[in-house]
Amino acid sequence: MTTRLDTSFAALSDATRRGVLEELGRADASITDLAQRFHMTLTGIKKHVGVLEQAGLVTTRKIGRVGTCQLGPRRLEEEEAWLERYRQRWDERF
Repeated sequence: MTTRLDTSFAALSDATRRGVLEELGRADASITDLAQRFHMTLTGIKKHVGVLEQAGLVTTRKIGRVGTCQLGPRRLEEEEAWLERYRQRWDERF
């Protein structure tokens, strides 16, 4: 579980990756569209998407020459439970 938490939190630690998740929460998008929205090169956005894919937060599929991204199957339930445990501890202490 620790490795999974580390991967998730590392993926979420970057503002661009959080922005990509927000965009994909509205609608699927191509790699090219994401690169344009975030004013990045294709290589740069692919690296961000790759980190999100490793965490299970994004999936991509290639149709012809177009790579399309969508939200992945992970719902961050373990991460939410971890945060809730620490929120409760902080509330008890303070």
